[in-house]
Amino acid sequence: MPANLPPHYFEAEKAFREAKDPLEKIAALEEMLAIMPKHKGTDHLRAELRGRIAKLTQQAAKKSGARRASLMIEKEGAAQLALVGLPNAGKSQLIAAITKASPPVADYPFTTHQALPGMMEFENIKIQLIDTPPLAPQAVEFWIPPMLRKADALLVIIDLSADPLKQMKGIAEQLKKMRVIIGEEDAGLDPEFTVWHQKALIVGNKIDADNASRNYETLKAEYEGQFPFIAISAAEGTGLEELRGKIYEVLDIIRVYTKAPGKKPDPTDPIILKRGSTLADAAEEVHKDFRAKMKYARIWGSGKHDGVMAKRDHVLEDGDIIELHL
Repeated sequence: MPANLPPHYFEAEKAFREAKDPLEKIAALEEMLAIMPKHKGTDHLRAELRGRIAKLTQQAAKKSGARRASLMIEKEGAAQLALVGLPNAGKSQLIAAITKASPPVADYPFTTHQALPGMMEFENIKIQLIDTPPLAPQAVEFWIPPMLRKADALLVIIDLSADPLKQMKGIAEQLKKMRVIIGEEDAGLDPEFTVWHQKALIVGNKIDADNASRNYETLKAEYEGQFPFIAISAAEGTGLEELRGKIYEVLDIIRVYTKAPGKKPDPTDPIILKRGSTLADAAEEVHKDFRAKMKYARIWGSGKHDGVMAKRDHVLEDGDIIELHL
């Protein structure tokens, strides 16, 4: 069966040939894999590309002092979110306001040319936010789609001083070209191609601008029920504390604490789990062998009584404390 590779595949292949850095080559190969149709005609090529990625990953790991390419930002903290938006929406200003990162900030578009990470604190955890170049047809780098697909969620930044519905449509269209879908929109893409459905929080920025409140209500009325929303002003600092909590809610994760018998738990070092995770999942997160080795556990928080013995399939809640017995 022929591979029938689309034109975008050969664009990514060209980027791979021209890349000098192993990390850039890995990103190009990952894009080629994402674009490639899934059928028997591509099985051999898919395996070959995965082999190249594995080899390049080893090379990059051995290369001491290697340049940390923006396209290969590793996840740090409890989760990783990528900020997306059209030019001059205020992404960099938000990153600067809510993390300790110092991206270039200006009142003209396209000041961000690479991905820049920053760590946002929320209570006792840190969440990684990544500022990305604006979504514009002439400015999308080949490494941006893999980054957006790998993120745990997207922060969609809307400039409330301008037409919010036009911005949402433009952002959705750009993401769709990358096969990244947000909201309830039908992808409308060839079913042979992989599509990534991403969680998204819509952040209306510049709420202090003229007509911003009216634009925000228009935005909510159009997409109510599809997305969570929040209005902020990165410049004035309005709504930033509420934004931290909203980001945590969107991630749909919980914090679980471990303790040794007779000891107190460390409140600064929780295990991060997806909501709905069980005691067995938590045991595996502590150590990959603990799921099988765990004889029983005691739980404080969501158990019927503090310190009660819990079954492996007990669903944990945010703030639970567990004591594992192997």
